[in-house]
Amino acid sequence: MNQLKITKSSGNVYIDLGFPPEEAAILAMRSELMCRLEILIRDKEWTQAEAAQVLGISQSRVSDLIRGKFEKFSLDMLITLATRAGKKVELKMAA
Repeated sequence: MNQLKITKSSGNVYIDLGFPPEEAAILAMRSELMCRLEILIRDKEWTQAEAAQVLGISQSRVSDLIRGKFEKFSLDMLITLATRAGKKVELKMAA
């Protein structure tokens, strides 16, 4: 019988997947912003066309955002979109 091995997470899935720490930090921030933007769009009950108008991007870009195609969005762009949606984005450094 095989034993299931459980490894404790580092807290960042991208580090756990083997990405270098600096890349993992950026990937985690991008993922977090994309999730929050998708939740905002859903909570506001915006259509993709309405979200596109508010965010200042095309409807197809909103579709990419909702579908989680984070490779298509830089951290800078995601911060811009969150700001356009009326959200304040802050960066905090842990000790």
